[in-house]
Amino acid sequence: MSGGVAGTFAVTRLEWRRMVVRPLAWVLAALTLAWLAWNFTLLLGGFLAGQVQRAALPDGPGFTDLVAVPLLGQLAQLSFLVVPLLGMSVIAGERRNGTLPLLFAAGLPASRIVLGKYLALLGWLLLWLALTLAMPLALAHATDLDWGKLAAATLGLALMLAALAALGVACSAFASHPAIAAAAALIIALALWSVNVGAQMAGINGGVLNWLAMSTHEQPLLRGLVSTADIAWFVLLIVVALALASRRLDNERERG
Repeated sequence: MSGGVAGTFAVTRLEWRRMVVRPLAWVLAALTLAWLAWNFTLLLGGFLAGQVQRAALPDGPGFTDLVAVPLLGQLAQLSFLVVPLLGMSVIAGERRNGTLPLLFAAGLPASRIVLGKYLALLGWLLLWLALTLAMPLALAHATDLDWGKLAAATLGLALMLAALAALGVACSAFASHPAIAAAAALIIALALWSVNVGAQMAGINGGVLNWLAMSTHEQPLLRGLVSTADIAWFVLLIVVALALASRRLDNERERG
């Protein structure tokens, strides 16, 4: 393993251990999973209550459409709050505590520091997604799951979480305080999601604003439609956000 890769994973391990010992990650996990479990129960109850009526519709919505995908949609809504709170301290916290120079002294490039912290945050978020998925998957033996649609929705959620995590790391790299980083990440994420609302109200379904909107690329995936253009949009956002964060740390290192 090269020194650069080893350094990246060393930063990832360090950040992961910090997340494990901090109560914030555990509190967020407990509260959000409890809320999702309660909503899963409600969705399942509604699905079972309407099962007789849907039996007369051969092509009607099933368990995946009425329970599994809506549950993932609720996780997507929670992520706008959870990801900024988790990502606010990854770099801004180091700067506030005066430990950022120690990372610079280790000789790691700024890009490795940013990538290591990003991977730790992303790992927690993917674990959060996996625990949420375990709820509908626990009933896979008792119902008919649309595996293709569920896979597409899961991919969409994973890409969205990865993009929000990159935005959180970038905001944390530029902010002087974790609270400022969290607020900035929340505002930017919400702006990206709804930047095309005005265009849609005006009846415009194309153009630059619709392409820029995260919702334009996330909603088709939640409906089971996988497009390379949508995947590329998320990848581009992740690369740009992490590149900006790396550039910010490079400038900070040069200034001493």
